[in-house]
Amino acid sequence: MGARLGTGAGTRSGAGFGGRSRGDDDLVEAHEINVTPFIDVMLVLLIIFMVAAPLATVDLGVDLPASAAEPQPRPDKPVFVTVKPDLSIAVGEDLIARDALTGTLDTATKGQKDERIFLRADKAVSYGDLMEVMNLLRNAGYLKIALVGLDGRS
Repeated sequence: MGARLGTGAGTRSGAGFGGRSRGDDDLVEAHEINVTPFIDVMLVLLIIFMVAAPLATVDLGVDLPASAAEPQPRPDKPVFVTVKPDLSIAVGEDLIARDALTGTLDTATKGQKDERIFLRADKAVSYGDLMEVMNLLRNAGYLKIALVGLDGRS
């Protein structure tokens, strides 16, 4: 019986100090980062930004005549409707009365209502006056209206 306490005879191979063996019930140190709290924080921040982004838009003064868009190819003979600063209307180079707009456009487009009308207006023309002219064009059956502006690209 005394042979057991000698030079290691009879001890298990995993025995540590004090004669205790390292079994399956001991905790092993984990050297990993728990990312669950980080994911929770990121989701909360995402929700905050999604709610706050639409609220961050404000109305700004806009200078509409300049445009940075790529210019579209023009047809061979475009039909221009121009609103001058005194709110007179011209089709091409000819000044016309507002009530003659439909007949003049029908002549200029040869009755093709699907032809694109290029609408240009002076900076001094108010947005409401420009919308009135657009409504006249729409009531006349011309639904393809392109707004003309200065090329603002540098």
